[in-house]
Amino acid sequence: MRRNYDDPVYKDWRKKIYTRDKFRCQMPDCSSKYRLQAHHIKKWSNAAILRYDVDNGVTLCRSCHERVTGHEQVYETLFSQIVYNNGKST
Repeated sequence: MRRNYDDPVYKDWRKKIYTRDKFRCQMPDCSSKYRLQAHHIKKWSNAAILRYDVDNGVTLCRSCHERVTGHEQVYETLFSQIVYNNGKST
């Protein structure tokens, strides 16, 4: 299944991720507010059931997103912990 970035469900998922993460990149030592992207912690192609699960997304700036792409498993635990911590305050 190809991702449709204009799909209202996808847009809603992305907005929830950004809001939870206070519209800042969540990569440690970054916190950029520019060129934000919603990153799937478990890859879109490998985890169809989690595609729109807010706990499977984290806000990254474009630069950090490019850095983690292809290395998702390395960052999975870190991003899951960040999402857990961010969710505790809501």
